[in-house]
Parts: sequence; structure tokens; C-alpha cells
Amino acid sequence: MPRIAGIDVPDNKPLRISMRYIYGIGPKFAEAILAEANLDGQMRAKELTEDDIAKINGIIEGGYVIEGALRRQVGQNIQRLRDIRSYRGDRHRHGLPVRGQRTQTNARTRKGRKKTVAGKKSVKGMK
Repeated sequence: MPRIAGIDVPDNKPLRISMRYIYGIGPKFAEAILAEANLDGQMRAKELTEDDIAKINGIIEGGYVIEGALRRQVGQNIQRLRDIRSYRGDRHRHGLPVRGQRTQTNARTRKGRKKTVAGKKSVKGMK
């Protein structure tokens, strides 16, 4: 497996797909990096030469925040929202959706499995 920016990427997939395995590089950035390096996106990662890998690494290090630095930056942004007690920070703190989605139904990804709450017991014979 070739190592691009210190990350092992799959070698049997097209290069534009393989680069997405790096945290912080999606479809748009992968295409932009390959265009700047003058490489074909359909080329397999195993076909890269050492010069091609060095060229890609240079481009990524020069202008993109990826992997650990990006994860740290995102974490700090969330922590800042929590510290200033903003609405979004409180939603993060309580594990609820942050961007205005409905929660009466759905939102199971953020809220976790259903917690069944016992309902009121009805008293029979009362009118």
C-alpha cells in the first residue's frame, strides 16, 4: 500500500477514490490535488512512482489541514462552543442534533437507542 501523507491508501482503487481515505480529503480536494500534480484520477494508487507520491505529499503539506491536526482543530472548535455556553455547545454537550433537525422522531444516531419510559397507569372505573 502506498503511503500518502503518512496514511496507507488502498492500492487497487483509482487514485481519486484512494485519496479519500485520508481524513480531511473528500472528492473535491482529491480532484484539486490530482489536477495540481498533473496526475490522472483513474490511475491506480499502486502505479504511482516515488516522485508522484512526493509531489502529492508536497501539495498536501503545503495547503491542506488533514488527519490529527484537523481532528484537533474540530475538537477545539466544539470545545470553544461548550465553553462559551452557546446553544450549539449545549446541544453537543447533551448529545443532541446541533443543526436544527427534529428530535421528536428520528435523531437516533445522536440520541442513541430508545429509552422506554413507563407511561401513566390508568385507574379503571373512574369517569
